[in-house]
Amino acid sequence: MRAVVCRAWGTPDTLKIEEVATPEPKPDEVRIRIRAVSVNFADTIMILGTYQTRPDFPFSPGLECAGEVDAVGPAVTRFKAGDRVMAILNYGGFAEYACATESETFAIADDMSIDVAGSFLISYISSHVAIRWQAKLEAGETMLVLGASGGVGLTATEIGKALGAKVIAGASTDAKLAVAKEHGADELINYKEQNLKEEVMRLTDGKGVNVCYDPVGGDLFDPALSSVGWGGRYLVIGFVGGVPQIPANRLLVKHRSAMGSSLRYFRFQRPDLLLKSVEELVSWQGLGKISPLVSKTYSLDDFELALNDLIERRATGRVVIKP
Repeated sequence: MRAVVCRAWGTPDTLKIEEVATPEPKPDEVRIRIRAVSVNFADTIMILGTYQTRPDFPFSPGLECAGEVDAVGPAVTRFKAGDRVMAILNYGGFAEYACATESETFAIADDMSIDVAGSFLISYISSHVAIRWQAKLEAGETMLVLGASGGVGLTATEIGKALGAKVIAGASTDAKLAVAKEHGADELINYKEQNLKEEVMRLTDGKGVNVCYDPVGGDLFDPALSSVGWGGRYLVIGFVGGVPQIPANRLLVKHRSAMGSSLRYFRFQRPDLLLKSVEELVSWQGLGKISPLVSKTYSLDDFELALNDLIERRATGRVVIKP
């Protein structure tokens, strides 16, 4: 089979497409003929060697996929060859075939396109477990979402609205904010042109937000933390803008909490909550409460362009490769 192969830590231009052996499923695995695989920010740092997971060489990036079951291990009971499925992977999705554990493989609803399915799990689950189980956002509360038109930020905007919260979307351009507005954002802040803290305080009558969802970090962290009100929760999701330092005194003075949310925790420590998240998200998608946005699709041969879309922060919604 053809696959994008990483043989040394580096940038996208160091990866190559190669002919490699098709993987054989373990007893509890399904093998998937991949029709769509999303490009996640984690892929861009995994190939650099700075991600929390450092696979042995050679490996293929790609943390989720969708397609048809091609073969199953002897312990698999929920799926058979030909079933349409989407799955979470440790890596290996930038290829024509990949194996996934049965427990992290899910049936695709009839009304879900293969492109949406291939980019659904990581971004939506990452946001859902953070907002639902970690920050415990409640109906009537207010949530600030940074990077609100990006791959995870847009899902956070939709999930906040589905849970009954008021969502303030922050992004760096008016065009990106327009995307967030289309997906339910109540208020918009262009933090390249406006003062983030001042705008949040104006929009909340000086109270600040209950939850801040931050996949950006960097220079936005300081004004965003100041925008969190009494008893608020600051969700640390990622650091595309740089890793901030959190001053403990600013948490204490307003009884704030700063909490990280890692999908790996829910995958390996709380699979029960992960399953509840998938079930609720699939239900919302069927009801039209969330509308996954795939903004660009690429062939496997154009994987470098797809990765650079995320590195250079050009993408809104999800970017998908179609092997």
